[in-house]
Amino acid sequence: MRDPIESQFLQTIPATDAYALDRKAVAAVLYALDMSDQAQLLGLMSALHPADIADLLEQINAFDRRRLIDLYDKEFDGDILSELDESIREEVIAALRPDVLVEAVRDLESDEVVDLLEDLEDRQRAAILEALPEAERVAVEQSLTYPEYSAGRMMQREVVMAPEHWTVGDAVDFLRLAQRLPEQFYHVTLVNPKLRPLANVTLGKLMSSGRNVPLVDIVEEVFRVIPALQDEADVAYAFNQYHLISAPVVDESNRLIGMITIDDAMAVLEEENQEDILRLAGVTESNLSDRVLETAKQRFPWLAVNLVSAILASLVIAQFEATIAHLVALAVLMPIVASMGGNAGTQSLTVAVRALATRDLTASNMWRVVRREVVVGLLNGLVFAIVMGVVGFLWFGSAALGGVIAAAMVVNLIVAGLAGTLVPIVLDRFGIDPALASGAFVTTVTDVVGFFTFLGLAAWILL
Repeated sequence: MRDPIESQFLQTIPATDAYALDRKAVAAVLYALDMSDQAQLLGLMSALHPADIADLLEQINAFDRRRLIDLYDKEFDGDILSELDESIREEVIAALRPDVLVEAVRDLESDEVVDLLEDLEDRQRAAILEALPEAERVAVEQSLTYPEYSAGRMMQREVVMAPEHWTVGDAVDFLRLAQRLPEQFYHVTLVNPKLRPLANVTLGKLMSSGRNVPLVDIVEEVFRVIPALQDEADVAYAFNQYHLISAPVVDESNRLIGMITIDDAMAVLEEENQEDILRLAGVTESNLSDRVLETAKQRFPWLAVNLVSAILASLVIAQFEATIAHLVALAVLMPIVASMGGNAGTQSLTVAVRALATRDLTASNMWRVVRREVVVGLLNGLVFAIVMGVVGFLWFGSAALGGVIAAAMVVNLIVAGLAGTLVPIVLDRFGIDPALASGAFVTTVTDVVGFFTFLGLAAWILL
């Protein structure tokens, strides 16, 4: 039987669906907009998390978006802006009244304010900075002086620190009396008199230790300091590699100037992963609300690269025009060799790009990985060579033709494993993003080698 206090607590927790923003919820909001019923709209929106409201704004069209913003008015929460996709965020910010925008931004953490200010025009940026408290305004302006994709931009300026000589009791009393603490924090950072971070103390250790215990006796074993100019991708890697929850950020003098928490680091890691996936497909970051011309312009360059790749493969085929005319079966079997090579190359490529991104593929193990992919290509090539040799013989009644396609299959799958691994490694060495450019090169190699090997062997053996 439940304790009465527990039962009362559970009654205060509203029952919610796994995904609050379903089709009915969107329809109800649109109906309230059509009726200009502000009371109904506020009632509907109050049940939604800021992330759900951001999804709603992204799903409806620009006209309904403007109507919702106007009707929602002063209830607009700054957390909604943090959850919005960047392309929609700019439109929403422009639609908000200046006083509503300032009020929405006022309660955000400094790193979230910096993220928003990057998308604003100078006039809007100045209005928000002017509305912020002086200390927070100075902190935000200092963060904006750091490079865009650096730790200095992603850090929050709100830091909970304590002198290294404090005890647990000193720290607890300080936290209780503090007028403003960060909305989310996981550590108290110990600093020396020069404000250089020395160690972290988790809140769990702080609350479970006696008041007279020195803080230096309960510090975490793993402690990493992040330079303000470090690239955000390196920061995310450090958090993932060393299982960090938060880490202090220091300036050129190693003085503590901010803190990065795991949610911000994981957001960067997720963005990096999504970016790699998109680039492997030859597209850039976009969303469903992007305009037709903008989307077409983003995809055009890589379609053009693929066209050049196809032309090169066609030029190889053209060199064996007489061979194909003499034996039509070659035209039927040609795509099989190229397709198998392309798929095998993509498999090796995906593994290599991911390993480079996670820094598992390094100079010390590079040749071992390359050898593994070549051997895998050889083994798969032998298996499929037997299959296609039998198919070629049964289909066209020619053992020689079966042997030709079998040999071409082995060669192309070996080359696919080699190219799928070496191409991204070479591009990475030259400072070119392997996720962006590897696909086109590997496809070109497997197509050209596949067609040349198959048709060359056919011309030599069958004619």
